[in-house]
Amino acid sequence: MKLETSNKFKKLLFILFLISVKCSDASALQPNIIFILADDLGFNDVSFHGSSQIFTPNLDALAFSGIILNRYYVTPICTPSRSALMTGKYPIHTGMQHAVLYGAEPRGLPLHEKLLPEYLRALGYSNHIVGKWHLGSYKRVYTPLMRGFDSHVGPWTGHHDYFDHYAMEKGMTGLDMRRGFDVAYDLHGRYTTDVITDEAVNIINNRNTSQPLFLYVAHTAVHSSNPYSPLPAPDATVAGINNIEDYNRRKFAAMLQHLDFSVGEIVEALAQAKILSNSIIVFSTDNGGPAAGFNLNAASNFPLRGVKNTLWEGGLRGAGFIWSPHLNSREIISEQMIHISDWLPTLYHAAGGDASILRDIDGINMWDVLSENLQSPRSEILHNIDNIWGSSAITIDKWKLVVGTNYNGQWDGWYGPEGDRNVSSYFINDLLTCKTARALKSIQMLPTTHKVLKLRNEATVTCSQKDVNTCNPLTKPCLFDILNDPCESSNLADKFPNIVKTLTERLLDFNASSIAPGNLPIDERGNPIFFDHTWTNFGDFI
Repeated sequence: MKLETSNKFKKLLFILFLISVKCSDASALQPNIIFILADDLGFNDVSFHGSSQIFTPNLDALAFSGIILNRYYVTPICTPSRSALMTGKYPIHTGMQHAVLYGAEPRGLPLHEKLLPEYLRALGYSNHIVGKWHLGSYKRVYTPLMRGFDSHVGPWTGHHDYFDHYAMEKGMTGLDMRRGFDVAYDLHGRYTTDVITDEAVNIINNRNTSQPLFLYVAHTAVHSSNPYSPLPAPDATVAGINNIEDYNRRKFAAMLQHLDFSVGEIVEALAQAKILSNSIIVFSTDNGGPAAGFNLNAASNFPLRGVKNTLWEGGLRGAGFIWSPHLNSREIISEQMIHISDWLPTLYHAAGGDASILRDIDGINMWDVLSENLQSPRSEILHNIDNIWGSSAITIDKWKLVVGTNYNGQWDGWYGPEGDRNVSSYFINDLLTCKTARALKSIQMLPTTHKVLKLRNEATVTCSQKDVNTCNPLTKPCLFDILNDPCESSNLADKFPNIVKTLTERLLDFNASSIAPGNLPIDERGNPIFFDHTWTNFGDFI
């Protein structure tokens, strides 16, 4: 009799436990995922990589208390990187490998592709995007609300002015700022970075607490704007920067300051909502920085070679990190090879999904690798194959092969500014008192001053030699020992012809599996002049 009563009591307790779990905030069971994507940010534009010219305290505080990804690769340009992030596939396998997608181009990321928010939705997540989409708006079915997101505020196309929100491309001009399917006329005059910040904070504050949150914060910063104002920033912010002589670089710094402020506001909101301790935050650029006036911009990848839309490290090696209390290894520098396509299986696993069921993708689940600081299962990364421009690159183990190049070699050099790398000029006290640091301190995750300076030194890429044995990839392939020569100064192709042969054959294997680029001619019927001077889903009206 006593045994029967005991069993009934245990069953009752178990039922009560299940009820309490069901009624509790879902974020107590699954982590909230915040993915912050910067646009055109250079490797040397964040101060956690050693430069003190532009100070990014909120980014640095997160980076130093998480895992800085020192061998993290994105693709050379915007649309391909976003497609890789959303699908877990190399762009050659989705037809997104050449250039970017334009507002009057009748295509989008293929509709048969299943995207990251759709995977997360199946796990119970509420999905929201604030900021830039740039994966298709030809028809409604290509836009965010039809691809797994519950809400969207931001532009559909690749860039716009940060105040008037008009985008100029291919000789056409139109307004591009959306709230869902509607044109967000009410946001005219508000600085885009601040709009994105406010919307992100609003989503955090008003989220459905019965579901875990996936928040994709896709900044337009620090992408240049239209030719009439290529680097738009609030005058007061620009005026407050007095350590940078070059005016374009100063305006770039002001744009980046607002992005850094945004990170602080978002982390503070997570802390105030009491979900920071159950969150994963990933920060990434979409491609390397457009330096020295490329795209009318003033980014820096120093000391890495090349710029945005090139296959040199300056176009590919991304500024990025991951932060979460759920990571067992933190406050470290990761030297594991990681690619932007890896985020889909990695975050799907972290959200409670079985990443082993994800078929036909190129990304690899890196959660345990990062959390336990294990050796990366990645031994190769295909950087891209562009058969239209005749350029390709691949890294296998420590070897990188570059075949052909873009812009006829015009942007194949090294570009500054270097920035002040003196430790004494690093504003450590400002880092330790910024909004992100205060939020981290509330959950006992703020690193010590000594640890910050140690990690910053380890995350700084230095190169002792330049122009030792350069090459022209337009005439023959270049080979680099990228582990020991991250600045791609010494071409070793003649010294190791067998390695060149092996990497060339691997490129041919990938090329055989690629599909043709999906690029299509501009359709004049998509001109905003036909739609009240607004970029729209013109394919639904023709």
